[in-house]
Amino acid sequence: MKYTYTPRGVCSRRMTVELDDAHVIEKVTVEGGCSGNLQGIAQLAKGRPVAEIIELLKGIKCGAKASSCPEQLALGLEKILAEEK
Repeated sequence: MKYTYTPRGVCSRRMTVELDDAHVIEKVTVEGGCSGNLQGIAQLAKGRPVAEIIELLKGIKCGAKASSCPEQLALGLEKILAEEK
């Protein structure tokens, strides 16, 4: 299943996540933000369960910003899980 999330308070503008039926990440695409870093995060997330990625990325901040692109990915994944309940 494919989901789109609009991050807030960070440089990236849109995150698209593809999950399999067992909530394992198949693909992450991010528009905007630091391309190399976000491509790296997308590769590291691939093949991992959503819950694991949330645990790893939630709470990461970017400088003086209240959040970061990795944390926004975690928040988007939490939203996906909440909507499926």
